Amino acid sequence: MPLIRHLPLALALSLGLALPATAEDPGRGFSGAYLAARSASFNSDYKAAAEYFSRALARDRTNPGLQENAVLAYTGLGEIEKAVPIARAMQGLGYNSQMANMVLMGSELKAENYDGVISGLDGPQGVGPLVDGLVRGWGLMGMGDVDGAMAAFDSATETTGLAAFGLYHKALALALAGDFEAAEVVFSGKGGSPLRLTRRGAIAHSQVLSQLGRNDAAIELILLGWANDLDPGLEELLGQLQADEKVPFTQVGSVQDGLAEVFYTVAGALEGEAADSYTLLYARIAEYLRPDHVDAILLSANLLEAQEQYELATVAYNSVPREDAGFHIAEIGRAAALRASGRHEAAIEVLEQLAETHGDIPIVQITLGDNLRAEDRFDDASKAYDAAIALFEEEERGQWIVYYARGITHEREKRWDIAEADFRKALELNPGQPQVLNYLGYSYVEMETNLDEALEMIEEAVAASPGSGYIIDSLGWVLYRMGRYEEAVEHMERAAELMAVDPIVNDHLGDVYWSVGRQIEAEFQWHRALSFDPEPEEADRIRRKLDVGLDVVLEEEGAEPLTVANGAD
Repeated sequence: MPLIRHLPLALALSLGLALPATAEDPGRGFSGAYLAARSASFNSDYKAAAEYFSRALARDRTNPGLQENAVLAYTGLGEIEKAVPIARAMQGLGYNSQMANMVLMGSELKAENYDGVISGLDGPQGVGPLVDGLVRGWGLMGMGDVDGAMAAFDSATETTGLAAFGLYHKALALALAGDFEAAEVVFSGKGGSPLRLTRRGAIAHSQVLSQLGRNDAAIELILLGWANDLDPGLEELLGQLQADEKVPFTQVGSVQDGLAEVFYTVAGALEGEAADSYTLLYARIAEYLRPDHVDAILLSANLLEAQEQYELATVAYNSVPREDAGFHIAEIGRAAALRASGRHEAAIEVLEQLAETHGDIPIVQITLGDNLRAEDRFDDASKAYDAAIALFEEEERGQWIVYYARGITHEREKRWDIAEADFRKALELNPGQPQVLNYLGYSYVEMETNLDEALEMIEEAVAASPGSGYIIDSLGWVLYRMGRYEEAVEHMERAAELMAVDPIVNDHLGDVYWSVGRQIEAEFQWHRALSFDPEPEEADRIRRKLDVGLDVVLEEEGAEPLTVANGAD
C-alpha cells in the first residue's frame, strides 16, 4: 500500500524512538529529560513524553529527532495546537517530516487555507499519495472548483490504486454539492467499481437515496448489511425511512467534514496494519478537523486502549455526548478501559448506569453480565443475561454465547437444571461449539453422570479445538473417571505440556499417574500443582494426597476405590 511508505520511521519511533545522530549523545544539560522522554515514548505514555521532550527541546531547539518526537507526543494527546509551532520550526529548518507535514496540513485546513495547502502539495509538504490526492479534491471543493475536485478524486483513485477511497470521497463530495444522482451512481457502482460500504458509507448512501425519493432502496440497503446489528443510529435512520420521511444528507455537512473523513478513513484502513501510534495520528487529525466526529473519537480511544493508555482512553470515551447514537459504545469502551486499569468496581458502575438509560440494547446488558460474572457476582450477572435474552426478537446463531455465559452463572449458583438447559440451547444455536461442549461435558464428569455422553462431547470438542489444553485436560479426566487410566495418561500429559503452570491440570496429571502405579511421578506433579497457587480447598486436598496417597483420600471422601473404578477385583 503506497500510503505506508513512511511507516518504518513511525514504527521505529513507537518502539523506541530511534533518533538522528544529533541526539545520540545528549549533553549533560538535558540527558535526564531525554532519557525520560525515550522511556515514556517506548511505553506510549504521550503525556509524559510531551513534557520531557519539550524540556529537552528547551536545551536543544534545533534537534530534529526531539522535535519529531514532541510532535508525535502532542498529536497522540490530541493537542494539535501545541504540536503546530514545533512542526513549523522543523519546516523552517528544512527538515522533511511526514508527521510535521500532517500537523501543519491539519492546521492550515482548520483555518480553511485551502489554496495554501494545495500549493504545498506541489512541494515537499505532502503526507502521502492517497492523503494528498484526497485533500486536494476537498481543498478544491472548498475553493468552489467542483469540476477540479472531481478530477482530483479520479486522479487519486488512479495514481494510488486504491479505488475505494477515491470513489467514496467523490460520492460524498457530489452529495455535498447537491448532485445526488451522480453521488448515487458512484455509491451503487453503476459508474464503474462497486463500493464495499462501511457503516458510515451505508448511512451516506441511504441519505442520498432518500433525497432521490428512493426510501425503499435505502431500507433494503440497511437491512441487507445490518439487519442483525442495528445500533441506535441505524435504528433511528431506518425508522425515518420506514415512515417515508425525506432524510437530509448530513454525513458530510461541509468541506471541513469531508477533510476530517479523509483522515478518518485512512486511519480505519491502517488500524491493525500499522503501529497503533502511527494510526492514532490520523485519527487525532480527524478529531481536530471535526470535533463531533464520534467515530474518530472512538477509534482514537480504542487505539489508546490498545497501547495501554487507559487514562487517555477513558478521557476520549467520556467525550462522546450522551445524546449521540454512539454513546453506549463509548460507555462500554470506557468500562473496558477502567477494568483494564484495575478499576473493576468503577467499570461495573459505568455499565449499571448505562443499563438504566440504554438497557434496551442487548450488548449493554451482555457486557454488564460479563463484568459481573468476572467479579463472581453470579446472581446479578444472571439477571443481566436474562434482560439481554428477553430483548432478542428472533433466534440467531450468535446468541449462543449469551446462553453459554448464563449457563455458567447458573452453574456457579448451583442451579444445574436451568444451567444445563442454557448449555443445550447454546449448542442448538451453534452445534459443535467446543467451549460449550467442553463445559457441559466436564460438568457431567465432575458430577459423575452421563459419562458416555460427556466423553462424546469432549472428544468432539478436542477435534474442533485440538490445541486447547483445557479441553484436552477434560478428555484425560473423563477417561480417568471412567476407569480407563492408561488411555487417560497420554491426553493428560499433553494437557500439561500445553498448560505447564496450571494447578488443576498438574493435579489431574498426578491423579492419573497414581492410578497407573507411577506414584513418585504423581507426587512430583502434586508438588508442582501446589507451587502454582491453587485455590485453598484444592491445596488442602493436594497436601492430604501427599500425606496419605490418593487411595486413602478417595476412601475418606466416600468415592469408589481406583481398582473398583478400573474394573479390577
